[in-house]
Amino acid sequence: MVVRGMRGVVSRDELIASVGRDHRGKQRVVFTNGCFDLLHPGHVRLLERAASLGDVLVVGVNSDRSVRGLKGTVRPLLPESERAELLASLEAVDYVVIFDQETPLELIAGLLPDILVKGADWGTDKIVGREEVEAVGGKVASIPLEPGYSTTKILEQIRALPGKSAEPATS
Repeated sequence: MVVRGMRGVVSRDELIASVGRDHRGKQRVVFTNGCFDLLHPGHVRLLERAASLGDVLVVGVNSDRSVRGLKGTVRPLLPESERAELLASLEAVDYVVIFDQETPLELIAGLLPDILVKGADWGTDKIVGREEVEAVGGKVASIPLEPGYSTTKILEQIRALPGKSAEPATS
């Protein structure tokens, strides 16, 4: 996989300058997003499948504020910088960018990936950014979820353990 410029955790502006529509050449850019609050094999397999669809995989990560808005005040378990670092360390992932909005629409509209990927738990008509990507000739891909993997279910199992808590640690 050939990737120009920086790689890893980048800002929105750095991302667009590296692999935005005007800078990517013939590279096919794939984008997916999520909270990735507790990285598990289901996430890794989805990211590997997403990466196989193109040349560059960009992962948008919800900011801490955004996760709290979506999942409640006890989430995220790990801060955004650590979630981004973990994702960037995966071989399948080329770029990670943190977004602070409720949805990644603004980020997707700026990047305009060739392929927009979400897990199959999202109906194609509900995938944020679908219209923008399809309007420029891009495609939307729905990847089946790995059975048995769910951050919420893992947290429920941890919380059910006697004397255990899955609340974030405080210093």
